[in-house]
Amino acid sequence: MKKKILNTILILTIALIIVGIIILVIGFYYSVFKAGIPYQDAPIELQMQYEIDYNIGNVLTKIGSITTACSGVICAILLLVKYFLGKES
Repeated sequence: MKKKILNTILILTIALIIVGIIILVIGFYYSVFKAGIPYQDAPIELQMQYEIDYNIGNVLTKIGSITTACSGVICAILLLVKYFLGKES
């Protein structure tokens, strides 16, 4: 029973790693392609759109990297626990 629960939690953490990577890629897309390089002497509307896209990219990149890193650490810990539980049997 312990191994079944552990395997389910392990699958969920792997899914969270994948979700974090997807969010990270979307954040990079917003930062690089949507925001891009700011225009020189741009009108207010373009400056506002650049700031909005840049901030969305920053937030998504932070969320994606934190999600991926935390899920990776949890996944590594669960794999170690699974390894040591398998040794006991």
